[in-house]
Amino acid sequence: MKANQTEIYYLAGESAERLKSNPKLEAARARGIEVLLLSDPVDAFWTMMPSGFEGKPLKSLSKGEVDFGLVAPLDDKKDEPKADEAKTDEAAVIAAVKGALGERVSDVRASQRLADSPACLVAARQGPDLEIERLLSRQNRGAGIKPILELNMRHALVKAIAGAARDSHEADVNDLSALLLEQAQILDGEVPDDPAAFAARLNRLVVRGLGATA
Repeated sequence: MKANQTEIYYLAGESAERLKSNPKLEAARARGIEVLLLSDPVDAFWTMMPSGFEGKPLKSLSKGEVDFGLVAPLDDKKDEPKADEAKTDEAAVIAAVKGALGERVSDVRASQRLADSPACLVAARQGPDLEIERLLSRQNRGAGIKPILELNMRHALVKAIAGAARDSHEADVNDLSALLLEQAQILDGEVPDDPAAFAARLNRLVVRGLGATA
């Protein structure tokens, strides 16, 4: 446990190796916070019960909001914005992404979990963990609860959405927003809802980028 750490963090999933590359670990890793990686299917269920250790409650990194503010980063300058880094209009980006994704997500918000990746999916504080919903849905027993998309406001893709929204480039906003959602699904071990649409969207964005730099 790090000094000032108030919770014991865990992340449940299919395998420890896959969990190690999950973007939800980034902010914890940047602070040297150890996270329990739980890969047995039963782990997603027993952790639903109130439990902890020596007065420290268990906290899923896939559910609710997290706040690592009391634990200093290992690199004190990592969280500091660069001198030439323009501040992203969080409210405008969130509104744009919400409008583009519609009912594919339950909410969009700025993330405290991410350090390097642009986005991740989490569950609401009230309700099942994402891994539980995933396990149940495979047996057609899931509640169909839509996840929350969290955005890293300092990432270049998120800043690109801000610029596209500001310039009224609706097609770019739609494609980039969908790409962030689908990337987050893939990093959680899921297949995008429409793989063909994902591939076509990715191809469009690559062609646009090549055209812009040609």
